[in-house]
Amino acid sequence: MNIQYKWLLILLIFGCIACESDDDSSVIEEVIITSGTADFSKYVALGNSLTAGLTDGALFITGQENSMPNILAQQFSLAGGGAFTQPLMNDNIGGALLGGTVIQNPRFYFYSDPDPGPPSLSGPRVLGTTPTDNDPEMPTTEITNTLSGLFNNMGIPGAKSFHLLANGYGNVAGVATGEANPYFARIASSATASVLEDAMEQNPTFFSLWIGNNDVLGYALSGGDGTDPITEGALFNQVYTTLIATLTSGGAKGVVANIPDVTSIAHFTTVPHNPVPLDAATAGAVNSAYTAYNGGIVQAFAFLVDQNEISQEDADLEIARRTISFQEGAGNAVVILDEDLTDLTSINPALVSIRQATAEDLLVLPASSFIGTLADPQNPLSVNGVAIPLADKWVLTPEEQQEITTATQQFNTIISDAVQQAGLAFVDANALLVEVSDGGLVFDEFLLQDDLVFGGLFSLDGVHPTARGYAFLANKAMEAINTTYGANLPMVKAVDYPTLYAEALR
Repeated sequence: MNIQYKWLLILLIFGCIACESDDDSSVIEEVIITSGTADFSKYVALGNSLTAGLTDGALFITGQENSMPNILAQQFSLAGGGAFTQPLMNDNIGGALLGGTVIQNPRFYFYSDPDPGPPSLSGPRVLGTTPTDNDPEMPTTEITNTLSGLFNNMGIPGAKSFHLLANGYGNVAGVATGEANPYFARIASSATASVLEDAMEQNPTFFSLWIGNNDVLGYALSGGDGTDPITEGALFNQVYTTLIATLTSGGAKGVVANIPDVTSIAHFTTVPHNPVPLDAATAGAVNSAYTAYNGGIVQAFAFLVDQNEISQEDADLEIARRTISFQEGAGNAVVILDEDLTDLTSINPALVSIRQATAEDLLVLPASSFIGTLADPQNPLSVNGVAIPLADKWVLTPEEQQEITTATQQFNTIISDAVQQAGLAFVDANALLVEVSDGGLVFDEFLLQDDLVFGGLFSLDGVHPTARGYAFLANKAMEAINTTYGANLPMVKAVDYPTLYAEALR
């Protein structure tokens, strides 16, 4: 065959293939994003610091822009959602003052001590401080004027459930006495308004509600010392049903999240119960100092057994639990006060209720910078956590943890019943945190775990999520919205949200 005809044949074949390919090519249809039966035109978010976007221990502009409600609002805008306003802070430092009252501490950053020792300085540090500064002058932003207008993000850091109904919770005059919230005082429409009233004033067509965490978290953060008690179940039920009934009264739909088990968050799982290293001489000196106490415990329980006030078996168990003993080397448990131990002070006033911590005890994150310090700077033997027991505020004992668990379960039942009755979208934050604690949750190509700093979910305060954590929760909220209301909101991508903000933000 002539070479010329060969090339013509080849061109003809390729032309046919091309035509066939064009005929078979699929047409990419544009996906139309819809809201289903929901109406996102006026979205209002109610809650506490988790709604406000607090992260790294403070509020700052970039953190607020990555708040879960703001992420939701950005996706809602693709399906008819309107403008979403937030009461932004002045800068990215974090912290603010209103009438001289600190709203939030300055932001944390992570500091790694190249030569850690007791007490270790590795871990979250406060911006603007040196690693050895125990009493830093905290950088803050002075805010003396309230902000005008109503805001779509009504997340109020520090708010408990009943605070959302409290008239005057944003009264500047009540801030100094603790009767008002300094953050809400910045944005309240009037001195007598409540958070719920300001939310309803905007005639929301859609809402998110994540409240109740502080009703148990305040007790947990205070180590269960009684200064911030758990909300009574009857009060929580009354308040929560009122919130749902009011928010839905105008026909608005919404998404609601329940309360996670706060004892599983990094704030309570980072500091070990046994962080004390001792040399042989120090361990011997400490054990010698506790000899009288250990002997007194044995004598006291012998007396109680003789008086038939306790069985020998129970006495032996508590003696073993309360005996203080230190060893040479690392891994010594701290000494703590425990009010649930048998009170022996009526027998001997020196036998206070103390014991060494176990793996079942949870130490709060700030304990990392307190353990190993001196109660008396002039006395090198007055080491906190060793010679001086840690006060109740530093530790959650198993009994205190059970109180939190019981209350959380009760509150979540109330939330579940209200959600089902109103037909709302629901995010089971409690179950999500359980999964995180059991090995982690996959978010796109990333694994979110509960480790402080490196887990990706919790920010440097050990309580609030990172930007990526908030984005993950926003996706879970949108999944619930899509399922409940027939919407098809697109999910956000994990890679677009950081886990650690650049230190340059300060």
